[in-house]
Amino acid sequence: MLKLLGSLLIACGGAFAWQLQRTERRRRRDTLSDLQRAFRRMGETVRMTRTPLPALLKSLAADCKEPVAAFFTAVSQAAGEGEELSKIWREQAETLPLNAADRAAVLNLVFDLQGDEEKVCKAISLVARELTEHAGEAERLRPETEKRAAALWFSAAALLVILLL
Repeated sequence: MLKLLGSLLIACGGAFAWQLQRTERRRRRDTLSDLQRAFRRMGETVRMTRTPLPALLKSLAADCKEPVAAFFTAVSQAAGEGEELSKIWREQAETLPLNAADRAAVLNLVFDLQGDEEKVCKAISLVARELTEHAGEAERLRPETEKRAAALWFSAAALLVILLL
C-alpha cells in the first residue's frame, strides 16, 4: 500500500512538473504577444502623434498584462524622473520571460529609441516583425514541444515508479 501511494505521488509530481512547464511556455507566448502589440502601437503613436516617451510608455503599460505592463511602467517612471533610459530598459528587459533571441531584440531596441522619427519607427517595426516571426515559429513547433515535454515528464515519473516497485 505504501509503495502504491509513493507511486501515485511520483506520478502526480510528474504531471505537476509538466503542467508548470506548460504554464511557463504559455506565459512566454503571452508576453511575446503583448510585446508585439505594444511595439506596433508604439510605432504608430510615434509616427502619428509624436507623444513624449514617458507618456507613451505609460499608456502602453495600461494596455498590457503582467509582466509587460510592469516593464513599461518601470521604464516610464524612470524616464519621467530623468534616469538613464538605456540602463533601466536593459534592467527591466532582463526580467521578461523571453528566450534569448527575443530578449536580445528587446534589449537592443533602446539604443534606437533616440534620434529622428524615421529611425525610431524603423527600429520599432523591425523588432515587432522579429518578435512576430519568432512567435510564429514557436507556434508552429508548439505541438511537437508539447508532446516531447509530456513524454519526458511522464516517462521519468513512470521510471521512478518502476524503480520503487
